Amino acid sequence: MERRLLLVFALTFLVIILFQPLIKKYLPQPPAPAQQAHQAEPQQSQAPAPVQAPQLAAPLKAKTKSKAKAPAVESKQAAAESQIVVENDLYRIVFSNRGAEVKQWILKKYDNDRGQPLDLVNLNASDLYGFPLSLWTYDETLRTQLNTALYVPSATGTINAPATLSFEYAAGDLQVRKTFRFEKDNYLINLETSVQSMGETVLALPAWPAALGDEVSAADYHTGDFEYQYNEHTERVDIKKVSGGNTLHMPFDWAGITDGYFAAVFIPDDPQKAEVVTLHSPLAIPKDPHNPNSQEKTQVDVLGAAVGNPKGPTVERMYAGPKELRTLESIPVPTIIGTNPDLRGLVNFGFWGVIARPLFLWLRWTYGFVRNWGWAICLQTLIINIALMPLRISSMKSALKMQRIQPQMNSIKEKYKKYSMRDPRRQEMNTEIGELMKKEGVSPLGGCLPMLIQMPFLFAYYSMLRSALDLRHAHWLWIHDLSSRDPYYILPIAIIITMLFTQRMTPQAGMDPSQQKMMTFFMPLMMGVISFNLASGLCLYWSEGNLIAIVQQWIMNKTSLGREMREMAEKRARKREKK
Repeated sequence: MERRLLLVFALTFLVIILFQPLIKKYLPQPPAPAQQAHQAEPQQSQAPAPVQAPQLAAPLKAKTKSKAKAPAVESKQAAAESQIVVENDLYRIVFSNRGAEVKQWILKKYDNDRGQPLDLVNLNASDLYGFPLSLWTYDETLRTQLNTALYVPSATGTINAPATLSFEYAAGDLQVRKTFRFEKDNYLINLETSVQSMGETVLALPAWPAALGDEVSAADYHTGDFEYQYNEHTERVDIKKVSGGNTLHMPFDWAGITDGYFAAVFIPDDPQKAEVVTLHSPLAIPKDPHNPNSQEKTQVDVLGAAVGNPKGPTVERMYAGPKELRTLESIPVPTIIGTNPDLRGLVNFGFWGVIARPLFLWLRWTYGFVRNWGWAICLQTLIINIALMPLRISSMKSALKMQRIQPQMNSIKEKYKKYSMRDPRRQEMNTEIGELMKKEGVSPLGGCLPMLIQMPFLFAYYSMLRSALDLRHAHWLWIHDLSSRDPYYILPIAIIITMLFTQRMTPQAGMDPSQQKMMTFFMPLMMGVISFNLASGLCLYWSEGNLIAIVQQWIMNKTSLGREMREMAEKRARKREKK
């Protein structure tokens, strides 16, 4: 029995040895120590040692593939870099299959400061931080791969809108697809992007990474904003307050970057699933934009934005073009309760928008008749000043009444002069003066009212010219751009001269000599210096308004009211000379 038992053990051992290769090949194996450690990891408080990371990669990849049940990804890459051009009547876009991104975005109807067709791609910034319609991910290595790979395009050469262009790339476990649909008569692009790794969706958002092409000088970059809208709320975040890499999870009707006259914004098909990453980067540019080879540099900030669906394929539209009001109002935006179902919120008329927007619509209507923005401003200024003529007459009458009661007011002030400012009896002086003015029908604000009414128009014109793209590069006589300053400072000098004439012609009876001197000389000089860097369109409105005021004042001075005020002023001047 013992010999038989020993023989059974020997035969069993032999069978195990002989059949070991077959067992390894066909029977399931127990988990490896590394895999056991990975399964126990959630129960442990300490992180695994770095050396275990490579050991975990293979089991994790196998598990993902088993779960997805997807066959191995077939490699799809182009052999060489190529360019595809898409154009319609409004733009000419040059794509590169390297990264499936845009290298040029030419707007055919707009020029840059050198008179050449405007390219919305900022080459200096894009070379450093990425080109438009690249993909942005938190993983920098993956981001580099997505934006440097050679994609396979669906078309080559030049194609005319309406058209569809797609790019595909596959390598290893990574699959990427970008599809762009172009329309014939607008600036919109419909885009769909999808990035998958091992059968699962990867967060990769379409981006406009770095500034706009019309930004050349430091002042241009300073106008950059990150803007977004949800329903009736439009938010504008100044370039200094935008954080690089900050993720915003709230719903968006549209979001992107803008500057003074152009914008690049994304419009998600489903605002509830939209996510935005704000991008903010430094850039050194030549201090003198007219000398790009200069060694003198200045530091500026550039903005970008990435917008899409973080949990699935991104389906959205993109608007890259001018902030022209009529164009923006023609682009529908999906809103729920909003009052702005289009892109009109991109035009920022500022605090005085209630006045600035109607002024611009009126100016645009006037332009339709005269066909020149400068002459349209002149005509509008004339009408506004004629409309304000009754207020000027009312102001003059109020000033005359004030001068008539000036001796009585001085007597009242003299009576209470002995009391200090804190003495309660000083209040009685104000009461007596108020009763006197009421009796004579004098309003203390009568002389200031025309000025108060004109100031909002001046501020509204400033806001309008700062935002109205139509006046960009608009010509008038010697001026080549009504939205920028007068190159020869003729209009600012005209403002100074016309203000001096207006002050000299306006009767100022009873005014203190030092105050009169300040109003006559110092105020025009100060306002003229301020106007040196203002838009020439605003200076045109201002200086023409002063010219009209001179004519109006000359006519008023010829009336009995004007003669009475002048006689009163001369009489008081003679009294001061005798003293």
